[in-house]
Amino acid sequence: MSERIFTILLLLAGVVCASAAAAAERPIGPAPGAAVYPQELSSRLRKAIVAKGDGYRPRTHHLREDGWPLYTNRLILEPSPYLLQHAHNPVDWYPWGDEAFERARKEGKPVLLSVGYSTCHWCHVMEEESFEDVEIARYFNQNYIAVKVDRERRPDIDGVYMMAVRTMVQRGGWPMTVWLTPDREPFYGGTYFPARDGDRGSRTGFLTLLKTLKKKYDESPDEVVASAADVRKRVAANMHTPAGIGLPGVDVLDAALESEARAFDSDLGGFGRAPKFPRSVRLEFLLRQHRRSGDQRALDMVTKTLEAMAAGGIYDQIGGGFHRYSTDARWLVPHFEKMLYDNGLLVIAYLEAYQATGEPAYARVARDVLSYIEREMTSPFGAFYSATDADSEGEEGTFFVWTLDEIQSLLSPDEARVAVAYYGVTKSGNFEGKNILTADRSIEDVARELSIESEAAERRLASARAKLYEARAKREPPLTDRKIIPAWNGLMISAFARAAFVLGDPSYAVRAARAADFVLSQMADQRGLRRSFLDGAVAGRGFLDDYAFMTAGLLDLYEATYNIRRLRAAIALQVHLDERFRDEKGGYFLTAQGGEKLLAREKPSYDGAEPSGNSVVLLNLLRLYDYTTEDRYRASAESLLKAFELVWKRAPTSVPRMLAGIDYWLDGGKEIVLVVPERAEQAEPFLAVLRSTFTPNRVTTVVTAGKDQDIAGKTIPLVIGKKARGGKPTAYVCERQVCDLPTSDPQVFAKQVGRRRPPANKTE
Repeated sequence: MSERIFTILLLLAGVVCASAAAAAERPIGPAPGAAVYPQELSSRLRKAIVAKGDGYRPRTHHLREDGWPLYTNRLILEPSPYLLQHAHNPVDWYPWGDEAFERARKEGKPVLLSVGYSTCHWCHVMEEESFEDVEIARYFNQNYIAVKVDRERRPDIDGVYMMAVRTMVQRGGWPMTVWLTPDREPFYGGTYFPARDGDRGSRTGFLTLLKTLKKKYDESPDEVVASAADVRKRVAANMHTPAGIGLPGVDVLDAALESEARAFDSDLGGFGRAPKFPRSVRLEFLLRQHRRSGDQRALDMVTKTLEAMAAGGIYDQIGGGFHRYSTDARWLVPHFEKMLYDNGLLVIAYLEAYQATGEPAYARVARDVLSYIEREMTSPFGAFYSATDADSEGEEGTFFVWTLDEIQSLLSPDEARVAVAYYGVTKSGNFEGKNILTADRSIEDVARELSIESEAAERRLASARAKLYEARAKREPPLTDRKIIPAWNGLMISAFARAAFVLGDPSYAVRAARAADFVLSQMADQRGLRRSFLDGAVAGRGFLDDYAFMTAGLLDLYEATYNIRRLRAAIALQVHLDERFRDEKGGYFLTAQGGEKLLAREKPSYDGAEPSGNSVVLLNLLRLYDYTTEDRYRASAESLLKAFELVWKRAPTSVPRMLAGIDYWLDGGKEIVLVVPERAEQAEPFLAVLRSTFTPNRVTTVVTAGKDQDIAGKTIPLVIGKKARGGKPTAYVCERQVCDLPTSDPQVFAKQVGRRRPPANKTE
């Protein structure tokens, strides 16, 4: 090492040491209107800032001249991107926990609970307008105890208090804002509130609400306590689903189809009016209903919706992946955040539509989304990040929109002509003077309009897209929420595994396997799954969804690889779920036994943007029963169905993933065993049949005759005794352990797989 370089390194080391020393002397708070922190707490907060490194940029307007934050609160100690976003607000935030509520009780103050997530646009708006406002923060700190919760890390808290808000004001959303007593009982709530009276056209602003409700709390405490107790009772009643005694029949599926048909937007695709959410679980149900009944309406609703979404602004035409939802009925203007769970579920919807129709465009969308996930949402460990924000450069959508001049300056004239025509770019734009790119026209139509060959148009468009992606990458990107959640990883593991099977591309299975291995090895301990992983640290205990979605992902991964340890891992997770989460009356609670006691212990069923854990467990149980023939799985599935009888009977469209499970249960799943003499690849002619047809209600296994078959037989009894007849790959298609004649002819196999008996109406 030269003397000059060594000197420079020493100088740099001195700068770092001086910086660390200076940081050790810098003050922490106090926040306006708040008490000075004890020395021990101040020291912990200061060390937490220093530990984030020299590149750390506090997310606040309140900074000293040297860049050190004026205010730091307890959230700097939390392993949550959302809570860390609020760590330097002038509000004296607490994380959820006994400390905050004990202080509230001691000081006789109400608690203000604020719930959101890191990529929530309106959460950012409320932070900017209210939580960064010194006047509001001062009143807040003097009169309330402020508690922040990340809904993605604590879905149990979010679920209970969202029910409370809906009980009180008949609407919900994020940010969620709830006024609580020190006993954690809610007495008022809502979602986003503008900061002051008149802001954004509101009559009453957040500051006025803080003052009004504090006055009510002080002057009429008995009335507040009685109101809060009433809300608690109503929440508990609303979250309790009385167990039924009946089991569903095909009439439930038929009624749900008619309801969906009434809600369908036949002009623009999707259901209902703006805003429009993908809610892909509805499409999954409709595909199964079309397969079961042959009703063309069900398939038309699916294809119209998938095509409209893929062509609209809700789809990132340059980078791939779907945004959260469309603010309009045309799928044009999205909320620009991208969620891992949306994209995982939509990949599966497009893959299933591809199987049901044979339309290559659906497979292209699935591949495009998975490419986006690989490039931008995959951690170095192989697991998947949670989300990306809607905002960049202080505005929503800035990263994703374009002007005509930008596009023409970045592309060659020939590329620009094709891109402008294909993506519908205009001088005036379609979004605040800029263009959200859409793909309402086919490339063939564009080629005809421009009098060029279709192949030339496709080449120019591909080149244009690559150049626009490269140029966009130089912009300030939206924040990526890099926490890893098992539930959402399970959904994306399913997506990659299903793609590996349907598209015949084993590289997708490799990616699914890496994610599965990370979650199972780094996010689990003797007590089960952890809820999140961020910056090398795990936090929280797993919830129902973590186990249910990961189990489903492992089952899908097994059917992409036929590695028996994947199936055994799925069984192990289900065992844990049965031991810690199962309700003896049927179904599964969101939280494990012995967890924190909230206003109620939720047993979720609603299939919204994400399917409910119970709906996913239903399908898991049916698949596990078909694999293992263990009757306890079938019994648990039927017990679950009875537990939610009032739901699927009275509001079937609220549980479309559960309807998919009901379709499987009524259909009677097929058990397919493929025995090959030497290597798994010999099963390909039979697997090709399954790839090209939509046969959702089945389990499949491939075993090599001999030792491999003996090992698999310990878990899958159906493989025992089956042979590769005549030394040829042989298929066994069974139903309820009764098998058709074995065949080595893929055409005969196709007929056996496609044969369906009309399901009996099993309503009891």
